[in-house]
Amino acid sequence: MLRKLFRAKSSYSWNILEKETVDEIIFRTSKPRNRLILELMARGGMRISEVLKLTPSDINDRRLTLREPKSGREQEFIFIPQRLANRLKDYIREKSIQSHKRIFPICYEAAREMVAKAGSVVSVHLRPHDLRRHAATYASRSGVPIEIVSKVILRHSNLSTTERYLGKISDVEAMKWIDNLYG
Repeated sequence: MLRKLFRAKSSYSWNILEKETVDEIIFRTSKPRNRLILELMARGGMRISEVLKLTPSDINDRRLTLREPKSGREQEFIFIPQRLANRLKDYIREKSIQSHKRIFPICYEAAREMVAKAGSVVSVHLRPHDLRRHAATYASRSGVPIEIVSKVILRHSNLSTTERYLGKISDVEAMKWIDNLYG
């Protein structure tokens, strides 16, 4: 009983995908619907459940509104790149999706399978949350302050939750950052 109580916490260790790998996964996905789903997770930091709940009425240019988010708040906002916003609007117009209908009317399991299949094209074991982790790690390593990564991209209430998402930094990368700062 005491051993269970005072057991050291297990550390979280995920494979963080490089930007080039994620770009290749997205660009090698030929179906527009699947490509948009992948991009919303990888570039917007969205959870798969959030992507699947989106409706055209949730889109206001580059700002997406999440209704009834995981946090329990009434709503949250996600900001996406302009090119992605344009492609999303074109897709909605092309498919004539009504404002109150889901943009991606597929189930969670179908989305998971689609993500896994997209990863297998480039020989990567890919899960939906890997793309959200990539969004956080890529932003952090690109110099975005951790507060922005946490509160805006991932929409976490605690920085400690965000820190678990970020990949481990190699010695080479640490030295590169030190050189950028002081070199």
